Amino acid sequence: MVEELVAAGALAFSGAAVYAMAAARVVKQYERGVVFRLGRLRSAVRQPGFTMIVPVIDRLRKVNMQIVTMPVPAQEGITRDNVTVRVDAVVYFKVVDPADAIVQVEDYRFAVSQMAQTSLRSIIGKSDLDDLLSNREKLNQGLELMIDSPAVGWGVHIDRVEIKDVSLPETMKRSMARQAEADRERRARVINADAELQASRKLAEAAAQMADTPSALQLRLLQTVMAVAAEKNSTLVLPIPVELLRFLEKGAEEKGARHGERHAEVEPREPHTGVPPGRSHAEMEPGEPHVDIERGEPHADIEPGESRVDIEPGEPRAEVESGESAADAPPGEPTREPHPDQPHPDQPHPGGPRSRPRPGAQSDTGSGRAVTGQA
Repeated sequence: MVEELVAAGALAFSGAAVYAMAAARVVKQYERGVVFRLGRLRSAVRQPGFTMIVPVIDRLRKVNMQIVTMPVPAQEGITRDNVTVRVDAVVYFKVVDPADAIVQVEDYRFAVSQMAQTSLRSIIGKSDLDDLLSNREKLNQGLELMIDSPAVGWGVHIDRVEIKDVSLPETMKRSMARQAEADRERRARVINADAELQASRKLAEAAAQMADTPSALQLRLLQTVMAVAAEKNSTLVLPIPVELLRFLEKGAEEKGARHGERHAEVEPREPHTGVPPGRSHAEMEPGEPHVDIERGEPHADIEPGESRVDIEPGEPRAEVESGESAADAPPGEPTREPHPDQPHPDQPHPGGPRSRPRPGAQSDTGSGRAVTGQA
């Protein structure tokens, strides 16, 4: 009898031990346990540590509560400015509600992965290439918002999304390199131009200072000579100051001005008319000698009884033989009209026949008059 009791006790203990082993579960610190009893979800979520379930009736599913790092495969798309790129990213998320992560979605990891790929392609189509390259923070926030919206119902929280790399075609890389080089060159030219502008302003101030104090220019010239001589050259080039050239030019201008003033002070001489002062041609009698206005003396080369026919100053001298008219003059020779007080060559002279000038008679070329004889 005793033996049967001992055997029954041992069997009960063994059954209890097997039951305890079948019902005992251990939930780790980073996990949470979701119990399904006969297929129904138990509201209580098992916390980390030792826990017991009903064997065969209950099923325990453990959910990892750690942050999951999921790489998003590279997605190829066309940007808003029609550039083909390949973009890959990484998603950081974690489960905040174990029951929803098990009940609401079949595989929350796969669901998050597909949602991340779809959102990444959508962001590529809505963005420009410059935004993908330089404004990634804004794109990351947009991706996080797009993925987190449906994931909230799955008991999953998207911690952050990062775009890892943007792959460009080789032609686009070369174009961007040329653009960057041109931009760098433009900035370099602007900087050089700004430096030239500042230098020109400083030089203008220095020139104004040297103009006020000419000795400063001489000192600067000596400094330049010292700088050139310090290189031990066999040839020394000494520049001529511009102020010296201006001084010489100013002296030449003053000399020319004084010479012009002396010419202006000389009065022009009156033209030689051959008429005595205070008398006109009409008042002169035949045979009266003409006097020189400037000297007041009669011409010595005019014989008594001869008169002189005046012509306008600068007019060429022309002599007409007695008995000839202006129309009979040789072609190409200038003619002149006879003086009103002098008779026409074709008419008889009241004082006698018109005679030719003597071979020894002289003409006054300085005043443009010709001397003719008159009986």
